Amino acid sequence: MQDFEKIYVDYLRDVYNFLLKLSGSEDIAEELTQSTFSIAFENLGKFRGTCKMSVWLCQIAKHEYFAYCKRQRPIVREDAMEEPCGESLEERFIDHAEQIRIHEVLHVLPEPYKEVFTLRVMAELSYKDISRLFGKSESWARVTYYRAKCMIVERLEGGGKDEV
Repeated sequence: MQDFEKIYVDYLRDVYNFLLKLSGSEDIAEELTQSTFSIAFENLGKFRGTCKMSVWLCQIAKHEYFAYCKRQRPIVREDAMEEPCGESLEERFIDHAEQIRIHEVLHVLPEPYKEVFTLRVMAELSYKDISRLFGKSESWARVTYYRAKCMIVERLEGGGKDEV
């Protein structure tokens, strides 16, 4: 129990800031931070130590955020999900229907591409911050993000396997 209290104190601010960047809302970030630590407490025995504690907690937070978004999203007609032509991947995030498609494609990406893309686009972390989280170089973070972006674009355009 004392170990978990230390984890909570040490990582509370990091998880909250991560969720604040993802959600853009202090209320949502607060709520999801609490549920993240609740899940972490229940699953602390499953933490294998193959990554940093902050990465594990942010992974839980990311899943909590996606679950929250799923609960909040409106029902979208299939004919409203047509792709706009000529837009960059970043511009597609503006369109909610396209956001859902990108999240679906993102869900099937292998790690670390999924995580790096999520941290860069949704949490708006710098390549330097991402490289520190993974214990890799900034170049690695840039290349991994670029490859993830290419995989997502390819799958959105129907050229990739695991297409949604």
